Amino acid sequence: MGLFNLFKGKNMESEIKEYLENGAVILDVRTKMEWDEGHSDGAEHIVLNLIPLKLEEIKAFNKPVIAVCKSGGRSGQATQFLSSNGVDVINGGPWQNVDQYL
Repeated sequence: MGLFNLFKGKNMESEIKEYLENGAVILDVRTKMEWDEGHSDGAEHIVLNLIPLKLEEIKAFNKPVIAVCKSGGRSGQATQFLSSNGVDVINGGPWQNVDQYL
């Protein structure tokens, strides 16, 4: 599966804007080093491999979630896991995709 298949041809711009308008939490799943190089103001940072351990914390946001990373691959994995566990989540792709609408 190629990277662009993660987006399933959706218009991500309108979906990202809709989620942000509905108070979505931006969940950055990159490493701490990547996070420290730059991230969206107000984003939550949980490294991808810790997502299963932090599931209840994420559910406790009680808000929709936009998962982001560097390219969309890791956020796609996080999106798949969170969605299968009942979280209203979309893959925002690279964090800058979402940051531009803040």
